[in-house]
Amino acid sequence: MPQSIPTIDFTRFRSGTIDDRKRTAKELGEAAETLGFAVVGGHGIDPLIGEKLREAGLRFFDLSLEEKIQVRRPRNDQNRGYIPFGEETLVRMAGGDSPPDVKEVFAIGPDNVPDTPYFNGPESYPSFAPNLWPHGPADLRPSMLAYWSAMEDLMRMIGQALALSLDLEETAFDNVLDNTHSSQLRLLHYPPLTKAVEPGQLRAGEHSDVGMMTILRNDPVPGGLQVKARDGTWIDAPGIANTFVINIGDLLMRWTNDRLNSTLHRVAVPPLDVGARSRRLSIGYFVGPRYNAMVECLPTCCSPDNPPKYAPVSVHDYRTKRFAAGAGDNKPFAASGS
Repeated sequence: MPQSIPTIDFTRFRSGTIDDRKRTAKELGEAAETLGFAVVGGHGIDPLIGEKLREAGLRFFDLSLEEKIQVRRPRNDQNRGYIPFGEETLVRMAGGDSPPDVKEVFAIGPDNVPDTPYFNGPESYPSFAPNLWPHGPADLRPSMLAYWSAMEDLMRMIGQALALSLDLEETAFDNVLDNTHSSQLRLLHYPPLTKAVEPGQLRAGEHSDVGMMTILRNDPVPGGLQVKARDGTWIDAPGIANTFVINIGDLLMRWTNDRLNSTLHRVAVPPLDVGARSRRLSIGYFVGPRYNAMVECLPTCCSPDNPPKYAPVSVHDYRTKRFAAGAGDNKPFAASGS
């Protein structure tokens, strides 16, 4: 088991031969099968897209609570709008419990979708619940949508590499990641601490991600992302300029019959004496396939000696129930840790 997260350069996957693509895919597959995490460079995305969104996101979280609450999430099964301090306890998704996570969130899903039953019918909720946009900052919405578009390109490239690593056609996941996908973009704000947290409290509790995979723009500050190795040790995720941290989600682990690893991770609490340096804004793109896709064992991941471990389940049914478990109950809140 590696004790650091491997870095994989996708330059040759983007512009090389099929053999180059297969070599890169094999590297990614090895990381996905062991630690379940990788750092991806050479992705071709302009770093300014992420920098602009980080700046706009910080200005949103600098607004008063009264301003942010105007776009508060309407229901706890939605990843939409502003989610205040005290409303998420992610460790509950793994069956545990703790005080609430010390963070606040602003989240969106697909924007400006077609007016058709798939996107607006009764089965589409909450995957296509409407986005809630604040009055300001003025550049927040265009920055989020530009970042969203870049992540769509990246998720499809990563999806093709993962398919090759699983001995599938590289287009195997294309149909569940087309324009019907149900991904979510979350700005995760962890303010610097001004007092000690409660026993067992973290910036984000230990959990695995419920979707297909996650693409994270990591913010390298004290009190950051940590990944749990199979021997129980915690590995700090690196903050390397112009890279993304990729991790496998529960849906992909089920699809691959546990061949790929959806690994527990958390966001640690920084020491109090680091002060403002610990303010963190990470940007997470949580890849969701089309919501009516059935997740059942892929043909290259089972055999008579290795039968499927999981019953088929739809993306909608699995993800919605798991997310709601950690999303809180929308009770009145108080801004803690800020």
